[in-house]
Amino acid sequence: MGLFDKLKAAITKTASTLTHEIKRIVTRSPRLTADSLEELEGALLQADLGMAMTQQILAAAKLAFETQGRSGMDFINIAAGEVEKSLSTADQKLCLRPDGLTVVSIVGVNGTGKTTTSAKLGHLAQGQGKTAMLAACDTFRAAAIEQLKLWGERLNIPVVASAYQSDPASVAHDAISAAIAKGTTYLFVDTAGRLHTKNNLMAELQKVHRVMDKKLPGAPHEVLLVLDGSTGMNALSQTREFNKSVKLTGLVITKLDGTSKGGAVVAIQRELGIPVKFIGVGEKAEDLQPFNAKEFAQALFEVK
Repeated sequence: MGLFDKLKAAITKTASTLTHEIKRIVTRSPRLTADSLEELEGALLQADLGMAMTQQILAAAKLAFETQGRSGMDFINIAAGEVEKSLSTADQKLCLRPDGLTVVSIVGVNGTGKTTTSAKLGHLAQGQGKTAMLAACDTFRAAAIEQLKLWGERLNIPVVASAYQSDPASVAHDAISAAIAKGTTYLFVDTAGRLHTKNNLMAELQKVHRVMDKKLPGAPHEVLLVLDGSTGMNALSQTREFNKSVKLTGLVITKLDGTSKGGAVVAIQRELGIPVKFIGVGEKAEDLQPFNAKEFAQALFEVK
């Protein structure tokens, strides 16, 4: 199964619900009435596309109808086009410093898949001919350290770790030293899961980043927030709060399979301007892939 097919399979619940509703509304009425527009707005909001994106799509549909009539009003293709346009505005490539180590901090709330994502990003970097190292800075959860070590063994990626409950900033410092000494391209730092509402935990994350910057000025060069795709618009508030504490450079969306909340991906980037850089479409190491705006938009609206 190719990446596009996996993506379609992952967000099939969102797509089938959304396109079914859109088709039901637009086939019932030969014109865009106030009632049909209200129903279309409801369908788009129900898919968690957010108010800003919803209004953008409706405005484009009204313009097409006014200028081309019914023949020009293919609502599904218009919606997919607007989503693609919105998602394509930002730089979605992972930062790569031309000389020296690139440090990527992986952050997020508990249970989003940060540890797995860190390892999969390392695997992806290796597949692109780069070298990678992993830092086990989630020292509060003993299982996280072991989990990252197991991924490292499986994917042949070195892991820098310390004892359970050791200082995560110290682990990050040592990991940067080790990565520089080995001439590594990327260091992926797996941080502890933390609620975005807990000020003390967010302050600790800021400390980890300060120590990184002191050891290697400018580090971390990327701060990726891992979001559980099934949480819908709750992910928007998580993103907003994390971005206040540590400047986010990108998003990684996991666990989209089996959810009807896939539209939140669009809402977050549209409203906060933080690009989606990677998307998880399965459990295997290779199932984390660079985000493709066109493929996502087409899958979201079941465009053939």
